[in-house]
Amino acid sequence: MPSEMTILIIDDEETQLKSLESFLKRREFQTYTAREGESGYEIARKNTIDLVLSDYRMPGWNGLVVLRKMKELNPEIDLVIMTAYGSIEDAVEIMKAGAYDYLTKPIDLDELENLINRIKEKRLLLRENKLLKEQLREKFKFEAIISQSGEMEEVLNTAGRVAASKASVLIRGESGTGKELIARAIHFASDRKSKPFVVVNVAALSENLIESELFGHEKGAFTGASQKRTGRFEQADVGTLFIDEVGDIPLPVQVKLLRAIQFGEIERVGGTTPIHVDVRIIAATHRNLEELIQSQVFRSDLYYRLNVVTIQIPPLRSRRSDLPVLIDHFIRKYSEINQKKVSGISNEARDKLMKYDFPGNVRELENIIERAVIMARGEYIAIADLPQQTNVFTESALLDPVQLQDGHEAKMKAFEKEMILKALEESKGNQSAAARLLGITERHLRSRLEKLGLK
Repeated sequence: MPSEMTILIIDDEETQLKSLESFLKRREFQTYTAREGESGYEIARKNTIDLVLSDYRMPGWNGLVVLRKMKELNPEIDLVIMTAYGSIEDAVEIMKAGAYDYLTKPIDLDELENLINRIKEKRLLLRENKLLKEQLREKFKFEAIISQSGEMEEVLNTAGRVAASKASVLIRGESGTGKELIARAIHFASDRKSKPFVVVNVAALSENLIESELFGHEKGAFTGASQKRTGRFEQADVGTLFIDEVGDIPLPVQVKLLRAIQFGEIERVGGTTPIHVDVRIIAATHRNLEELIQSQVFRSDLYYRLNVVTIQIPPLRSRRSDLPVLIDHFIRKYSEINQKKVSGISNEARDKLMKYDFPGNVRELENIIERAVIMARGEYIAIADLPQQTNVFTESALLDPVQLQDGHEAKMKAFEKEMILKALEESKGNQSAAARLLGITERHLRSRLEKLGLK
């Protein structure tokens, strides 16, 4: 099979030119030749060239001029400079100018072949990376986010408008609502889409590791720092840094984060040299930052730096019109992954899911459908395939103070909901009477009814 690489040889020595052309053609490379840089440039302008092998000293354009001109024409062309006057100075100049490598004459053909094979592997890897990035970009673009509700349409519209800017974005919402998915969509819709998207989840780190994780550390900065480590800011340079659960960052680290956002400079732990970084910040939290500011555990100046644009993702229970499309999407996804012929869900099972509150939001729904697809005996998911938590009567688990897996916020909402429902039941739906039973104003009761999604 002929090689896919096309090689241009530029050399004013006829013997050298013919020798290299013959060698490359025997290995089935498509090959072009030129006696000087200008004519070689014209060949490259009219044809697709992957690799240029150019002599260093020639009449007219020398090897460095050829290198510069070829890179201006197409930065993806690889160049190898051949010289009979090899020296350290020449090598440094050649490599600084952007050459892939250089060879000293007389050319060792085995060395040349090994070099070409390395370039082929590099180009193949770059093509694979480019394809992967395109697939990721497709996966995380806004159209790939499954929704049909007006609430999510507003979220996506805001995210789409802010994507092209350099502004910091604060994404707010309960756990499991898809904050990272929105952050990725913003990144891949921005002009930084081909640059790194780096994620750091502060809640998953111990307090003494957060600073090192974000900013890196120098060797010997603390016990156990046996070598230098670059932090997430440096890894995200010219790209996007997504800081999940930003409300959990300790106050001393907040000062360094504020400086990084304001001045584009960081210092590694144990270091004294400022490092310039160009990073777009997207932060997310499920916590009430305003309350944290009042409690003096979150800096107001950092809040305003992060909160240039706020995107509030509504919980799944308040956008139930998204449930049908999400259920169908996850059934297709996990049927394919698990190679099972599950084509839908029974009306009874769908109805049960439609009535469930999903305290874990989209993440919980996805988990439920994945399990149901695996457990399904037939073509359709049945009620028996759904986990016990989807039972509309299992709120007793939430109300049990001994069972802590649901978390403080979910339990407090469940207790409040139960109290309000009981008061309304005893007052036969009269909100004024229910408010008096609860010891709150009727206006406060109406506000809580709306907040808890009770009608």
